Amino acid sequence: MKRLLTWSLLAAALAVTLPAGAQIGLEEYRADVAAYSRQLKIAASGSEAARETLGQARTGYLPRLSLDGSFTNAFRRQEDTETWSFSVLPQLVQTLYGGGAVRAAVQQASLGYDIALCEEAFTRLDVRYAADYAYWNLSAVDLYAASMREYVSIIRSLKRVVDQRFAEGYTSKGDVLMIDSRLSEAEYALVSVEQNYEVAQHNFNILCGEDPLRKVVLARSIRDSLPMPERVGAGDAVARRPDYAASRMRVDQAAAAVRQVRAPYNPQVSVGVGGSWQPYTPNRTGATTVDGSVFVKLTVPIFHWGERRRATGAARAQQLQQEWTAAAQYDEIVREEMNGWTALVQSHAQVAASEESLRIAGENLALSTYSYGEGQATILDVLQAQLSWIQIYTNAIKAYFNYAVAISDYQRITAQ
Repeated sequence: MKRLLTWSLLAAALAVTLPAGAQIGLEEYRADVAAYSRQLKIAASGSEAARETLGQARTGYLPRLSLDGSFTNAFRRQEDTETWSFSVLPQLVQTLYGGGAVRAAVQQASLGYDIALCEEAFTRLDVRYAADYAYWNLSAVDLYAASMREYVSIIRSLKRVVDQRFAEGYTSKGDVLMIDSRLSEAEYALVSVEQNYEVAQHNFNILCGEDPLRKVVLARSIRDSLPMPERVGAGDAVARRPDYAASRMRVDQAAAAVRQVRAPYNPQVSVGVGGSWQPYTPNRTGATTVDGSVFVKLTVPIFHWGERRRATGAARAQQLQQEWTAAAQYDEIVREEMNGWTALVQSHAQVAASEESLRIAGENLALSTYSYGEGQATILDVLQAQLSWIQIYTNAIKAYFNYAVAISDYQRITAQ
């Protein structure tokens, strides 16, 4: 019973499974997850699509070359004319002023590209947090499984003492039944914990694109010393967040949409050159003629029964909606930063408290077990000490896990 599992012994037991070269570090795992992440690939594809949309919008500044052609053939010949006719009409048109539609479209597309880049950056933060969570979760479950195995070992060790004392007539059958019941419960719990470890290992491997059955040994543990990060502050967190920057860009994008909606109702001016190749009319000999022309086109919308006012009003309402959405997101980020920092401080305090509680529980278990062997304590005292030890051990693991996750979550919230 003197072989109580300490943090250092637990870490050593977990480290000897595989050679050091096979251990996986946190930074290495983050890189593997980022390289494999489907979410990042989807976000990158969205950024590429937005870039192509921007290039498409910029072509509105360039002249347009088009070609119209037709061919007809009549069923009846009239007098001495040919039954067939055709026309080929090439045209090069440059828009001088389109009511501001092209400029607004380019601004919208440019903002859309920047928004896609911001969303990709925020997705990267989410993927990094997911990697951290999977890493620390596997570490926590691994520690918990090791502690449960030690817990079962402690109960089995006590069972040997109880069986010996019963055989010598120093204890009752009730003590044997109680220790057998506690051992059965512990072994049942161990099976569940081992299953949880397998699931955590599967999730860990799948997240980085590895074989789910690959055996994993972590180079770092939630028991490692993780420095307390400095507080960023709500204002700085908002300024750093790419999703909030995207929200502000959507407001500007909505403003550009108002100008684009208004553009078709503004005067429009374009110039161009064109030509035609077709038979003479009427087509008596099949001879063709080529002609050219230069033109200036002016379009002035005059009265559309309030259509412009209605369309502009709808676009302005959407702009206002985006402004309120950005304001709501500002409040949400402030709330996340404050709650994230509170969780970080509290989990850090719990880590410090759990160390002392675990030390006391270990001493109490050792003392109770020794006293029982000397006939100075009952089996209930030892069982209670064992239960208290595993509960405090579990609480300590949870405290370290919560602290490690709180650090990663705060880094995600503050876009570090």
